[in-house]
Amino acid sequence: MKYIGIIPARYASTRFPAKPLAMLGGKMVIERVYKQVENQLDDVYVATDDERIEQAVKSFGGQVVMTSTECRSGTDRCWEAADKLQLETTDVVINIQGDEPFIQPRQIAAIKACFDDQSVDIATLVKPFVPADGLAALENVNSPKVVVNNKMEALYFSRSIIPFTRGKDKEEWLAGHTYYKHIGIYAYRTNVLKEITRLPQSSLELAESLEQLRWLENGYRIKVGVSDIETIGIDTPEDLERAEQFLHNVKCKV
Repeated sequence: MKYIGIIPARYASTRFPAKPLAMLGGKMVIERVYKQVENQLDDVYVATDDERIEQAVKSFGGQVVMTSTECRSGTDRCWEAADKLQLETTDVVINIQGDEPFIQPRQIAAIKACFDDQSVDIATLVKPFVPADGLAALENVNSPKVVVNNKMEALYFSRSIIPFTRGKDKEEWLAGHTYYKHIGIYAYRTNVLKEITRLPQSSLELAESLEQLRWLENGYRIKVGVSDIETIGIDTPEDLERAEQFLHNVKCKV
């Protein structure tokens, strides 16, 4: 099968403008993401709506495609890029978050493995919460939770804690049930990517502000791969500082 990675990257951000171009350990965030995945896939492109990001990607030898400023989501930007690149013969498009500079090769391998099942439409990753994460991590509304069925397919995504554990204090929930944290990397069969970008926003999507609920409401199956790697997403300047500290600690251990 042929797998193409697309990294949506926009310049405008309410919490952190110019985030893809921010420097992390002497390299731009977008460069770190690109370099982490380029050897794991048949091809990788950055999809952006800003010429500054376009030039930055070209400066480190990356491939880039310009997309509209009107894209509502990273998924929409992925499809516009795939359409422009004429990727009809590509089996799977992987949407890689442009603010995850420490994404690991085995996470890419895990999401690719989901498509060993020919019936899978869409795939994503989760990481089990562990008791050491604490209740605050479980309650964090910026970290969506996922409920899965026995086939490791997503039943629902929510910013709330799901499932509710009846008859126990919240402090005991993590010890008594495996909760899953969503890792925001998606992979889609190319024809499915085209289809889902044509769907109107759904009521559950609007309620939770989670676009994957639109796909579930319209009957698409989302296969879930499991990762044991804690991701470090960069949404704010404070996150960038934590990422710098993480990078420093890793170098100190080597």
